[in-house]
Amino acid sequence: MTEQGAARGVWRGLVRAGSLAAIGLTVHTALNLKALRQPQSDPAEVGERVTVVLPVRNEASRVAPCLASLLDQIRVPHLEVLVVDDGSTDGTADVVRATAAGDPRVRVITASEPPEGWLGKPNACHAGARVATGSVLVFVDADVRFAPHALAAAVNLLRTSGLHLVSPYPRQLTDTPAERLVQPLLQWSWLTTLPLGQAERSPRASLSAANGQFLVVDTETYRTSGGHAAPTVRGAVLDDIALLRSVKAAGGRGGVVDGTHLAVCRMYGDWPELRDGYTKSLWSAFGSPVGAGAVVTGLGVVYLVPAVAALGGSVTGLSGYLAGVVGRYLVAEQTDGRSLPDAFAHPASIAVFGWLTARSVKANLRGELSWKGRALPARGALPARGAFPAPPDSALPAPPGTAWGERPASREDR
Repeated sequence: MTEQGAARGVWRGLVRAGSLAAIGLTVHTALNLKALRQPQSDPAEVGERVTVVLPVRNEASRVAPCLASLLDQIRVPHLEVLVVDDGSTDGTADVVRATAAGDPRVRVITASEPPEGWLGKPNACHAGARVATGSVLVFVDADVRFAPHALAAAVNLLRTSGLHLVSPYPRQLTDTPAERLVQPLLQWSWLTTLPLGQAERSPRASLSAANGQFLVVDTETYRTSGGHAAPTVRGAVLDDIALLRSVKAAGGRGGVVDGTHLAVCRMYGDWPELRDGYTKSLWSAFGSPVGAGAVVTGLGVVYLVPAVAALGGSVTGLSGYLAGVVGRYLVAEQTDGRSLPDAFAHPASIAVFGWLTARSVKANLRGELSWKGRALPARGALPARGAFPAPPDSALPAPPGTAWGERPASREDR
């Protein structure tokens, strides 16, 4: 066999393998969509105290709609909202106080600078959790807006599911071409690759997906796991996934659920924001540069090779390409995303994702990463597990004021 013939054989093998994998993964996506837990649209009133922790750093332009939607929650009469200001210099705290307008459910806390080995967001979440009085903790991001029943529905799902942590995945809003290419991959990725039922039950760290935009956890489980002070969480760029893994390690169970009708989020406003946001975090998503390379290569074989082959007239490649399109379409339809014509650009989305991953790995290896004015440590720069200095507030004392009679009056009470 000539070298040219051998190359054609390898290519045909890649097209066949990629197309079969794309078909199989789309079938898996359909099964996951059917199994995805759905919060109630008409939830019962929550009888326990709920604390929302909202960490903010220079979020003056975003925080007001988020906080207003939290204060408009229904059927959560015992609500506490802790806004943790993480060194903002743009007047975020003033915007928060103006939005709260004296609402006694809202408290503004100032976080200290992160100790060595900590990142800013875990440090801010920890500062809020330390003083929280709720039996349920809800961590949210400032760029999220909530439906009026969102908290009640999420807490009811937490309590009726037997899980210790649930992360309702908000609907992702997209506008620019870059957002439409990349953001749909957020939900698509875990709905396509993660066996949801097994992931909830399994303690395996690799079977974990969560989203810090909206994350609900039983307080006792949170404290038992170490919360954001746990050595594997405090320095994690993807602190949401790290927190779920810590909960699992402590014997808890949890995972993502459908939050499409509970919350919406627009993470990035333009291409530079999106590019830099993914560059900040993608390097840590796959364990190592080798792991990142393996994932990107695998995605290329499954979703790029068949598309390229289809352009050359391959029926097998066309079937693989269309399988990828169908998988993307199914996810978009169920999560109220943009389904058509965007799904046809799925190979382009994968290509951009691969480039972003390579950029992130390269920047991390060079120690060039930063976020919101703080340098991020390069991979390997953080102390090993167990070697972090213990900050003076690392213990999570049982908070005072948990008795119902001590709760602040809610808007619904007034």
